[in-house]
Amino acid sequence: MEDKTCCCHKTKERTEEEVKKLLNRLSRIEGQIRGIRGMVEKNAYCTDILVQSAAVSAAMNAFNRDLLANHIRTCVVTDIQDGKEDVIDELVLTLQKLMK
Repeated sequence: MEDKTCCCHKTKERTEEEVKKLLNRLSRIEGQIRGIRGMVEKNAYCTDILVQSAAVSAAMNAFNRDLLANHIRTCVVTDIQDGKEDVIDELVLTLQKLMK
C-alpha cells in the first residue's frame, strides 16, 4: 500500500481538523476579498481599499506560513527519512516563490 501522506505523490491527506482550519481561513479571506470588491463598487476612498488589501495580504501570508510549517513537519521530514532528498530542492523552489 502506497503512503499518500507525503506530497511527493502530489496529494496530501490531512486530518479533519487541519482541513477545517485551512478552509475556515480561506473562507475569511474570501469574505475580505468580497468586502474589497464591494468597496470598489461603492467607490470607496483609495486608502481605505488599500488598507483592506494589506489585511488580505497579511491573511494570505499567515495561511502560507501555517501550510508551509505543516509541509516541512510532515512531507519534507518523511521524504528525507525515506532518502528522497530531492524534496529539499522542491522546498527551496517553493520558498523562492513565496518570497517574491
